[in-house]
Amino acid sequence: MRTYEVLFILSPQVPEEETGTLITDFKRVAETTGAKLTNEEAWGRRRLAYPIHKFTEGNYHLFVFESDGSLSELDRRMKNSDRILRHMIVRTDLDHKRADKLAKRNPKKERIRPAPAFPAAAEAAPAMAPAPPEAEGER
Repeated sequence: MRTYEVLFILSPQVPEEETGTLITDFKRVAETTGAKLTNEEAWGRRRLAYPIHKFTEGNYHLFVFESDGSLSELDRRMKNSDRILRHMIVRTDLDHKRADKLAKRNPKKERIRPAPAFPAAAEAAPAMAPAPPEAEGER
């Protein structure tokens, strides 16, 4: 199963009733493609990092889906909707797999730092002496 995070920003001009219908429509589209909704979060109205279509705020919403296929139909519908300012669909199961693999390969263990080799190397090699003063004057 693949895990997808879908984050989208709705225009602040969208009424509350229409926001609910848009969200249920997007869930229905994803579920018809075989995706299962595992988490849903409404982040509410937040300030945008930069103006988008002259809006400085937007209503953020996050879905987390598990699916065997892709969410290309949901992506297409979000692109065509003029009520959505921005959206992003990210596949997150690969990150979890990589993190688990790295954790198995390098389990946490107490690491002992080796003593620095600089003092021993400085004692073994003679220090560079400055050139004699008469050598500088001959040039």
